[in-house]
Amino acid sequence: MDQDIIVIGGGAAGEAAGFAAATLGAPAVLVERDLVGGECPFWACMPSKTLLNSAARRACNPDYEWARASARRDWMISREEIDYPDDGGHVRRMEAAGTRVIRGEARIVGRGKVEVRSGEGVQTLEAGSLIVAAGSSPFVPPIPGVDEVPYWTSRDATSARELPSSLVILGGGVVGVEMAQVFVRFGVRVTLVEGGDRILSRDHPLTSKAVADQLVEEGLELRTGVTAQRVRAGGDGRIVELSDGSAVEGAELLVAVGRRPADLRALGSEEAGATLDERGAATPDEQLRIAEGLFVAGDVAGGLQFTHVADYEGGIAARAATGRPDKADLRVVPKVTFTDPEAAAVGLTVEEAQAQGIDAFEISRDFASTGKGQTIEGARGHLTAVVDRERKRLVGEFAACPGAGELIHEAVLAMKMDAPLDILADTIHAFPTSARVMGGVYKEAAERLA
Repeated sequence: MDQDIIVIGGGAAGEAAGFAAATLGAPAVLVERDLVGGECPFWACMPSKTLLNSAARRACNPDYEWARASARRDWMISREEIDYPDDGGHVRRMEAAGTRVIRGEARIVGRGKVEVRSGEGVQTLEAGSLIVAAGSSPFVPPIPGVDEVPYWTSRDATSARELPSSLVILGGGVVGVEMAQVFVRFGVRVTLVEGGDRILSRDHPLTSKAVADQLVEEGLELRTGVTAQRVRAGGDGRIVELSDGSAVEGAELLVAVGRRPADLRALGSEEAGATLDERGAATPDEQLRIAEGLFVAGDVAGGLQFTHVADYEGGIAARAATGRPDKADLRVVPKVTFTDPEAAAVGLTVEEAQAQGIDAFEISRDFASTGKGQTIEGARGHLTAVVDRERKRLVGEFAACPGAGELIHEAVLAMKMDAPLDILADTIHAFPTSARVMGGVYKEAAERLA
């Protein structure tokens, strides 16, 4: 064998595994069928956040045109004046670190054995350990007619070089709301359809309201509590018939209702000893092992589908594959939606905590009424802490305000370290900042527990 580890998939988890293996001195090969780097740098995190920044500039300056935003996005994803992104930089960094990159379609054909198909034929690789980091793909629900008309996935939305005249978005999760704000701010007529009673349904209700109010104020048509029943051509281009008997139209249709992890069965994981459920998924142990010498990382591990989680898991899997005793600790994971206002969360809502038997309470502050909020015209949002009354510990934190994605990490560290609430309450925070507002929330909670 020329390698100790074979990594299948070169997205965030696979890259992290490849770099970790190289750092540990373990010869490794990474197999990727498309772009090394995966979704985040080319189709997801980086282009969407670049476009959100451009949209924020557009909100302040109507002369900031889409052509400029599109060009800057293309520069960010290495797609300047070409049709498809260039992942050469990622490949060169990986190989410079010491992990070999092979392009092709990988399938596990035995313990420690992988077959790779490419335009050059078929080759078989063997290694002591395999790490599957094959990622996920957009889920398109079986709505009648959806396969009969062209539609966008998140890739199309983040890579568009021309603005549509109008857009219908199915799904009020992170992708749906971020892309809604981008296109609304560039003057596109956008309708967002969410089957639940609120957008960002996995976040705090106050966060959902703050983001929804901002989007509607900017021009979004928001339809909640209805679902798509049929899609057909017509009107502006696409007509979506809804469950309440109404219909919405758009020149383009963006389906953003979630992502589905790669099927481990189709990848041949059972050939290496993995036990899979009916969905083709496995339950990894604390070292992300699903069979002897077989590990998973990223979306296929079945946890939260975030780049930062995939990156973390890739390193854990590589170290486990080389015999290190590291264990994945996924108890405290932050999430951020990069809309305006920015939304961040970690831990449990008060309802979730109480459902787990925790004697929990929450304290919220309206952001607009705080010292920091009063310095910002049109400010809206909230800062909320969820506290375990018995243990006097923070078990959840939520914020919708400027800088929420940075603010949340104090809570992440406190929860990771199991820090007493008194420590947070006694911490000095600079004025006027959102962090100081949250510090005030900690103090109020500590006083309530005194």
